[in-house]
Amino acid sequence: MLNAAFSPPPLRSAARRLAAFAVPSGLGPSRLMALLLLVVFAVPAKASWILLPMDDEQQDHLKAYGITYWVLENGAQADWLLNYRGGSFAFPYAKSFETECVVRGVSYEVMAEAQYARVLKQIANPEVNMDVVKLDKPPKVAVYSPKNKLPWDDAVTLVLTYAEIPYDIVYDDELLADRLAEYDWLHLHHEDFTGQYGKFYASSKNAAWYQENKRILEQLAASHGFNKVSELKMEVVRRIRDYVTGGGFLFAMCSASDTYDIALAAEGVDICQPMFDGDAMDPGAQEKLDFSKTFAFRDFRISTNPNEYEHANIDVSLGRRIPQDIDYFTLFEFSAKWDPIPTMLTQCHTRTVKGFFGQSTAFRKELVKPNVLIMGENKSAGEARYIHGEYGYGTWSFYGGHDPEDYKHYVGDPPTDLNLHPNSAGYRLILNNILFPAAKKKKQKT
Repeated sequence: MLNAAFSPPPLRSAARRLAAFAVPSGLGPSRLMALLLLVVFAVPAKASWILLPMDDEQQDHLKAYGITYWVLENGAQADWLLNYRGGSFAFPYAKSFETECVVRGVSYEVMAEAQYARVLKQIANPEVNMDVVKLDKPPKVAVYSPKNKLPWDDAVTLVLTYAEIPYDIVYDDELLADRLAEYDWLHLHHEDFTGQYGKFYASSKNAAWYQENKRILEQLAASHGFNKVSELKMEVVRRIRDYVTGGGFLFAMCSASDTYDIALAAEGVDICQPMFDGDAMDPGAQEKLDFSKTFAFRDFRISTNPNEYEHANIDVSLGRRIPQDIDYFTLFEFSAKWDPIPTMLTQCHTRTVKGFFGQSTAFRKELVKPNVLIMGENKSAGEARYIHGEYGYGTWSFYGGHDPEDYKHYVGDPPTDLNLHPNSAGYRLILNNILFPAAKKKKQKT
């Protein structure tokens, strides 16, 4: 624990410190003044601070999150300065913290106590849209991901590794053993919670990786007493729902977001064609969907075509015609003092973020529930890109697209090298969600 080092000894006045000295008789005025100056400058300086600027002065935005997480791991607290220089971080000075910034290549500034106090005064001004959030505990992070290797990578695990933020891999065995309670934050890797194996049937049904993944999932379902993979995934969906209800923080990207909600709506309804679960789907499946059970979406229509690389009309990918050079989405600006949660989740050094595709690229705004907060959108295209909501005591965030720095990431493509993208705005949004649980206090359910 480093906290004790951050409390400087109480200052004593120069006069009191002089009184402790036995001043020799006959000491001349000049020598007395020299002694006085020596004592004054011997007064210990107040503790200084390290500021990690998160505006364009930061040379590695992504690793700055890792530094802040590491500071929390080492027992110190940190301040998240919302809307101040791009959402900067600050924490009490320690030589080890400064050294770590140097080693990881993170830009930093050392501030005297009085200098940092002026920053806090500026932020506290009621006329500016800024605020300070205290971070006091590093969240324990889990990534829901299969243990077998699939021919694509996951943006969250890539950026966690790059930022040097620790995480555990969990999958169906761990969830069914009620292990989720051990974690503060859960990310859903590129997953198909409907039991249709990602709807890769038309393109990859004969591929070795597809057949192996299908075999592993069927074996996993049987080991837990389920007749179908869709039934196993439905139980996993319930466990995740209960985790959020109890106060957990959920983050999902790409198809893990819409297939999760589709599975919630289809609880007790067979929406799988025979090639996925061995029997016919319910012909009345669409009419039996219950949208009151979902987190984010309503009134969507499921895709019943097994050869269509789409789960429902929630996603906008099919027929999307936006040229890459103008494919951007805009982050909303929220009130830092009155809406700290969405303000934290949208901290960035730019309000305009490059778009990128995924199996679920973005969400049709007309299918987003009215109580869901849209934090990023392509307004002209009617796309919600980044959304957030509460469920029970917990919260969730869904982020469309697969990889913020790979415009169209295809099956088999190599992973993105984040050493080439240390200032990625799209990846910053992921890391905002990582630190969010360190600040947000559990609310009382109404």
